[in-house]
Amino acid sequence: MSSTLSSASRKSASRRSATPVVAVPASRDLVVDFIRVACMFAVVAVHLLMMGISVTDSGIGVGNPLTSLSWFAQGTWFGQVMPLFFIVGGFASLTSWRSLKRKGGDGADYLRNRVLRLVRPTVALYIFLAIALWSATASGVPVDLLAVIAAGAGVQLWFLAAYLICQAMVPTMAKFHEAAPYRTIAALAAGAVVVDVLRLGLERNPWGFDSNPIGLLNMVFVWGLLQQLGFFYADGFFDRFAKWKLVLAAAGCYAVMVPLTHAGPYPVDMLTSQNPPMFPLILVGLAHILLVKAVYPVLQRCVHVGWVQKVMFVVGSRAMTIYLWHLPLIIAMFGIALVLRLPFPEPASTEWWLSRPLFYVAAWALVLLVSTPLVRLELASTALAPGAVRPAMWRIAAGTVLAIIPPFVVMRSALNVSNATWGVVLLVIAVALVSGKLPDRAWKTPRSVSSGAAAS
Repeated sequence: MSSTLSSASRKSASRRSATPVVAVPASRDLVVDFIRVACMFAVVAVHLLMMGISVTDSGIGVGNPLTSLSWFAQGTWFGQVMPLFFIVGGFASLTSWRSLKRKGGDGADYLRNRVLRLVRPTVALYIFLAIALWSATASGVPVDLLAVIAAGAGVQLWFLAAYLICQAMVPTMAKFHEAAPYRTIAALAAGAVVVDVLRLGLERNPWGFDSNPIGLLNMVFVWGLLQQLGFFYADGFFDRFAKWKLVLAAAGCYAVMVPLTHAGPYPVDMLTSQNPPMFPLILVGLAHILLVKAVYPVLQRCVHVGWVQKVMFVVGSRAMTIYLWHLPLIIAMFGIALVLRLPFPEPASTEWWLSRPLFYVAAWALVLLVSTPLVRLELASTALAPGAVRPAMWRIAAGTVLAIIPPFVVMRSALNVSNATWGVVLLVIAVALVSGKLPDRAWKTPRSVSSGAAAS
């Protein structure tokens, strides 16, 4: 009997050793990786639930079933995860920036690495979208239906514009953070408030003036402040406080939001406060990171479970690819279901809710399948070839601006055939400028260290 148990024990140990836990550097904060992956699961879930397709005798209808739920607007105070995403992104950015500086890199190196990592997978998406929209137009898809589909496929692109802007700010904002962290936060918060006051004050002007462009300044102040909170996280600022103080502070953030939204000028729904971003998103993000730190020991235990680390590695290693492609693939999945004449329950009905888990699993299966060959664009090295020299800073800056323009325009006017097409051109030029692929070595600046050595 003991011999049998010993043999079984050896086999079990052998199986465990054959599937080791994913190795990670000792200095890496796995909780941050966990949050980013959890945010990705949440984003896919919310976007899936926001697509309610109804098939009637009069045609195909597309709506957002979540807006019919009485608790949805208030629920976004907890379910709106993008502020938290910018905070943990700020943690990763400052960590990467400091590592790069230690290896002799500078701001141009940092920006080059980040643009290549973010934009190369975006080029593939834009090519796909341009081909798909041109094909749909040529095949006679009704214009109104195609407009709805195209707009839905490009909803997520706002994040690329906002994140690229924040990434371009990292070297400068890191210097401000090191010199005067609290004054930097205060200045960004004041800027966000001023922009909101101007925007909301002009919203009902008698001249028909569009105040939304003013609100776009908060892409710097709101998202930039949230990124700055990630810098504080990286410095261990939140570790100074007891759990009860963290929870109390988070409750205070929500308490402040009540008069701002229910009695003040801000909407209760934090998704409608996203583009352009508004001040309450700062309170949402701060509340979220405070609660994360309050339950940090629990999350630490969770992230050291073997299967959890493997899920984090699979999703985290292709996070940008998944984010970019999940909406077009969800739309494609529903299109296939329509072609196969699968039943479509009435959106928000009991049958509809019961069918969502199956669609959610199917969406993730499709996303992981498609992302497998595409992830190499995200993971490809940003290092320069041996003997190569880095492009001049002005070219990197110009490439960054060109990379921001296509998703920014989609954010403002929705995706269509036109901006998908010229977006491909601008993104390809941006990558060529930043990577140093365009000829004329006179435009390039020699470097004593490889800028890709510290790619994040």
